[in-house]
Amino acid sequence: QVQLVESGGGLVQAGGSLRLSCAASGRTFSSYAMGWFRQAPEKEREFVAAITWSGGSTHYADSTKGRFTISRDNAKNTVYLQMSSLKPEDTAIYYCAASPSYSYSPRTYHYWGQGTQVTVSS
Repeated sequence: QVQLVESGGGLVQAGGSLRLSCAASGRTFSSYAMGWFRQAPEKEREFVAAITWSGGSTHYADSTKGRFTISRDNAKNTVYLQMSSLKPEDTAIYYCAASPSYSYSPRTYHYWGQGTQVTVSS
C-alpha cells in the first residue's frame, strides 16, 4: 500500500516556474515507477511525465518536454515535478501516481494522490 500527498501547487504568471512535490508513505516506494498526470476542467486526465523506480529513465508528454523535469529521492520517499516556462494551458489539477510498471497509461497506476491545483495566468 502506498499513500501519496501532493504539494506545491498555486497561482503563477505565464513564464513562471513551480515545483510540485509528492510525498509517499510505505516502505515499497522505491519499487514503484512514479508518474505525474493532470486534468483540466472538462478534459480527460492526461499524462505529464514518468520516472522509473531508480530514477534512471524518464519520459515526458510532448506538451511538457523541455519545460518540465521529473525527479525522485527514494531516501525521502518523494517525487518532484519542476515546471518552467509555464503556459495558461498548463492550468489543471496535477496528480502523482505510483505504478508497478514504467508507463504513461493511467490504467497501470495503482495509487493516486488527491491532486494539487496549478493555475497559470496570462
